[in-house]
Amino acid sequence: MAVRTGLDPAQTMQVTVRLYATLGRNRQGEEALEFKPGTTARHVLKALEIPEDRVTLVFINGRHAEADQELKEGDTVAFFPPVGGG
Repeated sequence: MAVRTGLDPAQTMQVTVRLYATLGRNRQGEEALEFKPGTTARHVLKALEIPEDRVTLVFINGRHAEADQELKEGDTVAFFPPVGGG
């Protein structure tokens, strides 16, 4: 796991981000990142430059969530793309 720095640690929170299937291509599947308090799952997508229309499911700490749900210190947010199959 890598931690992105550059923000004042006293004013940040650490969140684990998991990207599944095609979202994880050319990226680490799981990464610990630092964000400002008040950050939402939607903000994480924007920071990672992942278009919202490429994400169909968001989970926070293993529970289905909306993209505007605010994250807290130590949360794990997972993003899933559309899944096909038959």
